[in-house]
Amino acid sequence: MSQDDLDADRPAAPAPAAAPAPRRPVPASAPRRGGALALALLLALLALVLAGYVAWRQWQQAQGTASDSRTLNGLDERVGHLESTLAGMGDERTLLRQRLGDAEQVNRGLREELLGQSERLRNLEDAVAKLSEKSLSGHDAMLLDETETLLRMGQQRYALFHDAQGAAAAYGLADQALAAVNDGAFSGVRQSIAAEREALEQSQPRTNAIDTLQQLRGTLQTLPLKPQDMPAASASPGAWERIRHALASLVSVQRDSGAPLAVADARFARELTALDLAQAQAALLAADVEATHAAIARAQAALAAQFDTADAAVAHVQAQLAALAQSLKPTAPVQLGAALTELRNLRAVHALKAVDAAPARAASTGRRP
Repeated sequence: MSQDDLDADRPAAPAPAAAPAPRRPVPASAPRRGGALALALLLALLALVLAGYVAWRQWQQAQGTASDSRTLNGLDERVGHLESTLAGMGDERTLLRQRLGDAEQVNRGLREELLGQSERLRNLEDAVAKLSEKSLSGHDAMLLDETETLLRMGQQRYALFHDAQGAAAAYGLADQALAAVNDGAFSGVRQSIAAEREALEQSQPRTNAIDTLQQLRGTLQTLPLKPQDMPAASASPGAWERIRHALASLVSVQRDSGAPLAVADARFARELTALDLAQAQAALLAADVEATHAAIARAQAALAAQFDTADAAVAHVQAQLAALAQSLKPTAPVQLGAALTELRNLRAVHALKAVDAAPARAASTGRRP
């Protein structure tokens, strides 16, 4: 709206009152003309004031109109700038939508590729798991076969030869083989193996008893025999001695103590006694306590019959044999086979589980077994 339109719309200011026409002075009414003049001046002043007010108001309105015009122009500029900005944002938004669409397509392609990679990785993991399972199962099966063989070997060795030491060694090797198995279900079998092995070790003959018998066999060579078995040496040959020596080739007279001639000889006496001690040692190694007692008793009888019991060394050997016979007591045979039976039962259970798990695995993967 222009300034002219605003001026046209404003109400017209009242026109100033017209000054009264000058009249001729009337001499009679001089005071009346002075009051009219004052009134006229007052009205003129009021008209000037009113005109100034109207002019000031018009100036104020003009200033306001100019300010409003500037404000409107600024608003128009801002609106134009906003419109251009919005247009640019619309273009950017369109470009962004295009980019988002492209990114979505790329993401879709990546997702499909990732799903394909996941499927391949799953198949690869299944293949590796099967290979690992086969290798582990073969390794464990070999170790379990070795353990079962060692247990059966130890059991048969003890049953046939009473070799507790060899059976205990076989059980120790079986425990080492079973310890290498990766399946923890066989820990109970190891406990059974340890219990049977401990029973075998406790049933073995004592090492000090075997060492004592070995030492006594070496001592026999230095033990003295009875004096009656040794030839009596004469100090000086007399007449009767010379006569006996002369007749010795014709008649031989000897005293018989009831022992055979071979036993009376020192060499055979020591060998027979050593043989009895060797038999006692062998019976002790075979865990045959009764045979050990019988061999020790024969050795004691040979010492009492052929050796000088009055000698301190012979008495010491007899005391050692008596203490050894008293310390050896018969023991009950060890019952073996519980660990072997438990191992076989566990292997049968695991074989059944493997057979049942194969169809379930094939059904979960959607393939035939």
